[in-house]
Amino acid sequence: MGSMSMGPLSPGLRQRLLQGQAGSLPEPSASRAVVIFISSNISDMDAEREALECMAYPEVQSFCRKHGLTFEVVDLRWGIRDTQATDHLTTELCLEELDRCQKTSIGPAFVALLGDQYGPCPVPARIEEKEWDVLRAQLTSRPEDLELVARYFRRDDNTIPPTYILQPPGSMEARGPEEATLTSILRAGAQEAWRQGLISQEQWTCYHRSVIEWEIEQGLLSSARGDQGATIFLRDVQDLSKHILDDCSLKMVDRLADGCLDTNAQSLLSGLKGRILDAQPGALKSHCLPWTRDLVNPKNKAHARYLKELSEQFVARTNHQVLEQLRELELARQELGWLYQEIRHHLWQSTESTRIFCGHQEFLAQLGQQLRQDENRPHTPLVLYGPPGIGKTSLMCKLAQQVPRLLGHKTVVILRLLGTSKMSLDARSLLHSVSFQLCLAYGLPLPPTQVLEAHTRVGHFFHTLLHTVSQRNFESLVLLLDSVDDLDSTCHSQRVSWLPLKCPPRVHLILSTCSGQQVLHTLQQTLKDPCAYWEVKALSGSQGQEFIQLLLAAERRTLSPGQRDVLWASLPECGHPGRLRLAFEEARKWASFTVPVPLATTAEEATHQLCIRLEETHGQLLVAHVLGYIVCSRYGLSEAELKDVLSLDDEVLQAVYRDWTPPSKELLRFPPLLWVRLRRDLGHCLTRKPVDGCMLLAIAQRQLSQVIQVRYLSGPERAKRHGVLADFFSGAWSQGTKKRVTLPLVGKPLNLDRKVAPQPLWFSGTVANRRKLTELPFHLLHAGRMEELKQEVLGNMNWICCRGISGSIEELLDDFDMCAPHMDSPEVGLVREALQLCRPAVELRGMERSILYTELLARLLFFATSHPAIIGQMCQQAQSWFRTCPYPMLVPLAGFLQPPGGPLRATLTGCHKGISAVAWSLEEKLLVVGTQDGAVVVWGVEEQQVVHALMGHTAEVRCVRVFAEGTLAISASKDHTLRLWSLLSGQEKVTILDRGSSDSTEPQSWDLHVDEINRLIYSTSGTKISVWNLETSKLAFCMAGDASDPWACVAVLAARSLLLAVSKGGTVSVWSSATGKLQEKRQLACITGETPTCAVSVQTQAKLVAGFSSGSVAVVSGGEDRLLEKLPEAVGLLVVSEDDSLLAAGFGRSVRIFLADSQGFHQFMATDLEHEDVVETAVWGPENNLIITGSRDALIQVWSLSDQGTLLHVLEGVGAPASLLVRGGTLVVSASWKSSSFKIWDLTSIQKLWSPAPFLDRTGLTAVSHHGSYVYFPKVGDKNKVTIWDVAEGKEQDSLDTSNEVRCLEVAEQAKLLFTGLVSGIVLVFPLNSRQDVLCIPPPEARKAVNCMSLSKREDRLAIAYDNIVLVLDISPGDPCPTIEGPTYTFYTQLPETIAGVAVLADYRVLYGMTAGGLFLYDCARSKVFPLEAHGSRVSCLDISHGEQLAVSGAEDALLCLWDLQACRGILEMSYESSYCRGVCCACFSKDDKYVFAGMKDRSIIAWSVLDGTLLAVQFVHAVVNRIIPTSNGFMAPTSHGYLIRERFQCPSAGASQKDPLKNFKKAVWLVKTRQREEQASAEAPQVAGPAAAAGKKSKSNKGSQVCLIL
Repeated sequence: MGSMSMGPLSPGLRQRLLQGQAGSLPEPSASRAVVIFISSNISDMDAEREALECMAYPEVQSFCRKHGLTFEVVDLRWGIRDTQATDHLTTELCLEELDRCQKTSIGPAFVALLGDQYGPCPVPARIEEKEWDVLRAQLTSRPEDLELVARYFRRDDNTIPPTYILQPPGSMEARGPEEATLTSILRAGAQEAWRQGLISQEQWTCYHRSVIEWEIEQGLLSSARGDQGATIFLRDVQDLSKHILDDCSLKMVDRLADGCLDTNAQSLLSGLKGRILDAQPGALKSHCLPWTRDLVNPKNKAHARYLKELSEQFVARTNHQVLEQLRELELARQELGWLYQEIRHHLWQSTESTRIFCGHQEFLAQLGQQLRQDENRPHTPLVLYGPPGIGKTSLMCKLAQQVPRLLGHKTVVILRLLGTSKMSLDARSLLHSVSFQLCLAYGLPLPPTQVLEAHTRVGHFFHTLLHTVSQRNFESLVLLLDSVDDLDSTCHSQRVSWLPLKCPPRVHLILSTCSGQQVLHTLQQTLKDPCAYWEVKALSGSQGQEFIQLLLAAERRTLSPGQRDVLWASLPECGHPGRLRLAFEEARKWASFTVPVPLATTAEEATHQLCIRLEETHGQLLVAHVLGYIVCSRYGLSEAELKDVLSLDDEVLQAVYRDWTPPSKELLRFPPLLWVRLRRDLGHCLTRKPVDGCMLLAIAQRQLSQVIQVRYLSGPERAKRHGVLADFFSGAWSQGTKKRVTLPLVGKPLNLDRKVAPQPLWFSGTVANRRKLTELPFHLLHAGRMEELKQEVLGNMNWICCRGISGSIEELLDDFDMCAPHMDSPEVGLVREALQLCRPAVELRGMERSILYTELLARLLFFATSHPAIIGQMCQQAQSWFRTCPYPMLVPLAGFLQPPGGPLRATLTGCHKGISAVAWSLEEKLLVVGTQDGAVVVWGVEEQQVVHALMGHTAEVRCVRVFAEGTLAISASKDHTLRLWSLLSGQEKVTILDRGSSDSTEPQSWDLHVDEINRLIYSTSGTKISVWNLETSKLAFCMAGDASDPWACVAVLAARSLLLAVSKGGTVSVWSSATGKLQEKRQLACITGETPTCAVSVQTQAKLVAGFSSGSVAVVSGGEDRLLEKLPEAVGLLVVSEDDSLLAAGFGRSVRIFLADSQGFHQFMATDLEHEDVVETAVWGPENNLIITGSRDALIQVWSLSDQGTLLHVLEGVGAPASLLVRGGTLVVSASWKSSSFKIWDLTSIQKLWSPAPFLDRTGLTAVSHHGSYVYFPKVGDKNKVTIWDVAEGKEQDSLDTSNEVRCLEVAEQAKLLFTGLVSGIVLVFPLNSRQDVLCIPPPEARKAVNCMSLSKREDRLAIAYDNIVLVLDISPGDPCPTIEGPTYTFYTQLPETIAGVAVLADYRVLYGMTAGGLFLYDCARSKVFPLEAHGSRVSCLDISHGEQLAVSGAEDALLCLWDLQACRGILEMSYESSYCRGVCCACFSKDDKYVFAGMKDRSIIAWSVLDGTLLAVQFVHAVVNRIIPTSNGFMAPTSHGYLIRERFQCPSAGASQKDPLKNFKKAVWLVKTRQREEQASAEAPQVAGPAAAAGKKSKSNKGSQVCLIL
């Protein structure tokens, strides 16, 4: 085995690799492959080879794949004729292939099948001049022999030293017996020369060894690994020597040309077996067979048993060797080994690329000078460009080696030859590996997990890392990225978002790309500096000739003068390295006696000439198909894959088996020897790159790839190639499925097994089939098999899950994006959008099957019925998996997460801290986001990727303004700077130092205004207003205020050229906005004693509207001010529409709308827009028909102004106060200063009719009836009514008038009653199934609001709780509806705090919790109160078990307690805390009382065991849940999103496997504390609480007089 068997890298080598020092590195092997060379005689072991093919190889392949390894068998004697097997070229190829196996294979690399044939000894293919002279001297006495030898060998003076070359069989008449004579002549000559000491033992063996001995010598006897990587299976036929001359036995032994026994060969065979036994007895595995006349007959039972045992032993031996090697690798496993493997790959490729290097010395010197000039200043990255094959890669590699010398000091060099490895195929993987190398090289902390899991954060981290490296003033960094056009994400993008537009000092970035390509154009649009582009030009004519001479010398070859003349004549003054390399590949094959033909003059012609030569040697069809398959593959093909694909290609097989029949009647394979011969002739045209654990073959030269497409893939041929590749990667013809073919010599269709590798999605529970995942969608798409693509890939939940778990959600989305332009499928679009919506959860929780299935199922179940073909099938697949899952699971039964096709366009995470400013660039479709850590991040809205990460600010960005038709942005920060940015290039144009106020507690640069006409920037900072010239960046003028009375609001009124400011003390100042001259200063006349809180300018009226601390809204202009409105609370926000026709004022939990008129504004609607929490922000819709508001409860609400403030939608923000809403066209961004994520909403989807539409409840008071068919909640805009919402129809069915504000709701499901607790203290009872009379339960005291209510589990008791009073009533069956009697008991808590929650039992016991955390159980019948241990904060939920033996309580301090109601003591105390937030919202027992379900404030639902408090399942539901209702198999829960969660909870038996339910919840903790059993006496003697002593009062049974009838 090669480099894969090396131990851990030494610290010194690791450091050299990290710093980019290549040194002498062996060729790295990133392949995880088991590659076994099979050695045997072609005519002796047919049955054994076929048995292994059928019985052993599939088992070993399955075993290897389960361990993440690929498996390949190299049997070059399969499917070929005897003459091909004994050809001298075949011998060389066999030994070359054996060497490849030994270098790349993990574990076994060589297996020989040795019987009773020694095999022919091939004639040496070449004899060096000195050896030839010695042999010739031995033959001078035999002229005829000498003449025969001279006829077969010709002298080649182009080799160094000269060599005699055996002529190929096609160059003379059929050899026949002459070849055997030639062999014996050379043997005799060599024997005599060796006897005289004229040649060495090694030279002598070249004439006396068979092919199989050569292979055993290299594979076992001379191998350093000995029997660890090799096995010899020996077939020993007993008593063969007694029957050796029998006709049947002669077939099994070596024979001479006349058919007689070859005793010399038998002697050599005996010697070989003896050598094996002496040197490596452990490698020899003997199988004894009794001699029979029909020994090789398939019906011979002994022979069949032998073949079975042979196959079983092959499997056992091979698997053991693989396992042993895997154990060694595991012991030697290097931490971050993938990174060092990646670095070694590129450094080794670099060494290979520069092994022959000529010219460009002046170019390198100029580059070095440029690097030195840029060393201590910010500078633009450099781009090297030129046509394909001009030598850019070699130049970049040479530059990487010479950088330390060019810069003159120690340097860290990071080189990536893009497209040559898996980690360099796309920008995400590239930045991942480069960032790790940078951190390790400079001793910096590695990228945190949250950076790696959010793809957008990696780019930001990379940019920050470059600045960090620059500031360390340590070694310089040079980052070289070759062939940027081979980066997937770059060649298909209009922006290069990951590319830093300016490199900081001591950081250099050099790229290379092809001229004439889209990528170069994209770079030129990004990097505007023309000096950044360096053209790589061709070599001079003399350098071109020198280059050819160097290549020939490296191969130890030369050319005759005539050949050299032909070569130079074909390449007049040619300096194109690619063209020179092609010419060399032709010329190196010329012997001195070859008469060359003129070569092609252009690279394209030379490439066609190469193809023609290959076709003449190997056949046009084979060359066309092999090269076509390689080019059609997505990233390349492994050798095993290519051989399998060729075995499925009927056209190739028909051409191969045109003149002979295949060796087996059961299976049909492509002969591997034919591929190996073609691969050898392709030479440098092929490259190997590690991808997905395989070493893949790809076309090395872009010119050749283009010629192959023109020559072999035109018309329908491309689709045919993709079709066969799709068949292979889909596994259509694997696992014994036979494929029909008609071979020329057979004449009838044959149904044969092709023995190609199976293609499951998973090889084991943890090892995915990455090659299938990568290639199959690509080939189905380009083969035009769209239906199969939809059913098996894009619409297959198993595929999506496997692709996501083994890769990333980004790779999944890439597949959808690749296919979307070619198919018209709304269902696929919905799936793609659902995946996009899943991304935040996956980035936060990790990619796991249960998370992905839950996310997709809860979004796609909305469409399962309407789109059964794909989405319905996907939902069934997910549910099937859940049913077989061995872990406790919460399984969605209906959609409850934001569905695709709704208003949510995306949730994006790219910032490390909260978001403080947002601005749109509509013209460029960009979004500019300012953050609390000083970053300004520019997003491309369509691609949802970071375009630029603008670094410069060192403190929070307070404000961002976009102008100049969306091409420029200016940002203001707490670091006292203004920075002007180009949004097109991402470069900082200007930095303005604005000192602002010296008081650090005052907000700095909190307002900006850009006057594009006058080219001025106005910035407000504390007591100073600065005006800057946009052209010169100099201060134009400044208006200083009073230090004791800073500015509160400032407006530039462009229509009147005024600058108007209002101070905190109410001083109004007016200046000329052009000159800064003070025109007026006065005190506000209409407002006294209030402080301005917010303001907005109304440009069309040239006025400022200001809000104040006591609720006043004033209109201020030059010369006057007037009171517009007096609001009940402080004004928190003011926002005006784009046309100044509408004004919105936010105060407390309300927003009031005003309409512009001639006097200013007047109130537009009679009612205000009411919210459930303080309104933080608002924005107008594009046509002034909508207003969108955001509040502290993280809700975003969309109101229709054309329908008098009707609430259209309630949207869930990012789980933090919605502090920013910014509209761009029809898109709205919602963000929060407490969250690093933001959401993009599409307003055009808001007004679409959803099916079903979510209910619009913001109160959290939702009640549910009829098993989830109907939902009840206070009506939006009128809390004196209750909306009845039909969940299935997605619309309001009816409303109930309560005449008072609703405080709480309860449903009696069996009795079909709705209880509404009102602020007036009344409880109204509505029958649900009929319009019967409404019952009214009056309060115990006037004007006492109902706090909460509870029904007993059998719905026979009702508890109504007020601040400190609880009523207990009886519910009895009645006709037409149940009757309510009581209150049977009334009691007072006599505590200073109020009741927060209540639960009632059938035996009149009441459990109640207080706002301060107290918890009590009151026995009404005995008038006893039992104090339970208090929570540390407000009790948020209570529930009684269905057997009424247990209770659960939850509090805002994240504590959940389980109580024994009989013993009045605690059983378990559980604490759940996450990094997001803490607290319990609601809880309930399952129907069987085995589990408790709880809704948490972090927007998750948990399930835990009542038995021991074990946390069983955690599910993130993206929304707050305020009520959970148990069902027969799970629960229902209405969410703040407006959906009803329906889930099944499945918990396997105790013996089932368990997993950590918090595995994907970072920093989440579940602690269980078991209460110690108290003394029995204490449990049996409950105490009466002192301060909470209740005044229990038994009421008469006939209390019906207190139930009133409302007509």
